[in-house]
Amino acid sequence: MMEDSKIEASAQFLARARLGGAPTPVPPPHLTPSTEREGYEVQVALHHILANSGAGRLAGHKIGCTTAVMQTFLNIDHPCAGQVFTTAEFHERIELPLKRFHHIGVECEIAARLGSDMPGAIGPYTKQSAADAVSALMGAIELVDDRYENYSALTAPVLIADDFFNAGVVLGPEQSDWRDLDLAKILGTLFIDGEAHSTGLGADILGHPMEALAWLANHRASLGQPLRAGSFVMLGSVVKTVFLDRPAEVSVELEGLGRAEVRFV
Repeated sequence: MMEDSKIEASAQFLARARLGGAPTPVPPPHLTPSTEREGYEVQVALHHILANSGAGRLAGHKIGCTTAVMQTFLNIDHPCAGQVFTTAEFHERIELPLKRFHHIGVECEIAARLGSDMPGAIGPYTKQSAADAVSALMGAIELVDDRYENYSALTAPVLIADDFFNAGVVLGPEQSDWRDLDLAKILGTLFIDGEAHSTGLGADILGHPMEALAWLANHRASLGQPLRAGSFVMLGSVVKTVFLDRPAEVSVELEGLGRAEVRFV
């Protein structure tokens, strides 16, 4: 077990890059969580630091590594979870300066708005029971930041501790009439400067987007921190992350679920 003092020191180490400091190097062994459970404990401590530094409150969740393409990209074979602050939650269309980030990347995602709590009191969630908790779906962009000297040298527990690259979200208009859609067959397209860059299907997200929500609900319940009504969940990217090195217009389109757009300047 990681001692409380080392959990706090590990969180402080990761917070520097989040608060405008230099990219994060590989942490020294005594500040490296050795298990994913310890990674989530450091994540909680990091959230306290960020909240006290003006990040606002936690408003939503992200799930990383839900598609084969992202698992291959990061060499991690299972989903991982992070959270998103209100100051990094944007809607429909936003303009952001590149200098806000170390090395910005974008992903094309399906997001869910929860209409009810998911306490997990009557057993594990399934694809069907997870869907019952969703009030609306939306097309969305996840903003990810490579804020590391070399992320490929970091372990999964370290990436988990730092919210798995998350730097914000752009949520499209909420669609409450989504239940007649075949979510596995929804096509998602990422556009850069008006040109289609990459595409993927809802089925690429753990076979079905609601499988990702069920995974997260069960995971959060196991931590004693269940998902709550009103929060949003980024269910995972249907395309490989695209990192940008120049100003660009980025948009995503998910069939039946609408668009989200961001302009980097």
